[in-house]
Amino acid sequence: MATSEPKKRMPGTARRARIIEAALDVFAARGYHATAMEEIASAAGVTRSVLYDHFPSKRVLLITVLQEQNAGLVAHVGARITGSGSPGRRLRATLDAYFSFAQDRPAARRLLFDHTDEDDPEIKAVRWGIREARTRSVAVMLGRDLRRLGLDPDSEVAQAVVELLISGTDGLAQWWERHPSVPRDRLVEAAMLVLWNGLSTLPEPEAR
Repeated sequence: MATSEPKKRMPGTARRARIIEAALDVFAARGYHATAMEEIASAAGVTRSVLYDHFPSKRVLLITVLQEQNAGLVAHVGARITGSGSPGRRLRATLDAYFSFAQDRPAARRLLFDHTDEDDPEIKAVRWGIREARTRSVAVMLGRDLRRLGLDPDSEVAQAVVELLISGTDGLAQWWERHPSVPRDRLVEAAMLVLWNGLSTLPEPEAR
């Protein structure tokens, strides 16, 4: 009598990664409050008990997803910030890296930047901590460029400048999500026009 081979059990690390990817998609599509753990378990192809073995609550799962996606974003963009080449070339590469992240990982971008309305003090505190840590990390990576501008990377002014760069770039990514027909390279050129060349290069209007 033929016997079927026993089904191989998925390693715990792979199962955890699958849960996180499923949670990312569901949280980004529905928001924190509208998402049920049952939906995430179903999307991940696991039982509720397996889901709770890895994550004891929906809050813990969301915070884990936020932290992991932010780390992935910082690593992806940071490699271009600290890469070789002139400041202009590195800025162009950094912008392209951010827009490629937004294009390839839209759910991650939306969860990190758009879905910020959770009425949960712990999640809000974690979000602010992630945001401030991201700003400080980028300020450190931009250290040599900020010093050329006469700014101490550890100063509040430098971090405000970095926050402006991050928020402005993500604002453009949000616009791109509504206008997906615009090629990515044109988006990079538009951002470079302002961030590198600056508004000071625009001609002054004639006095009347």
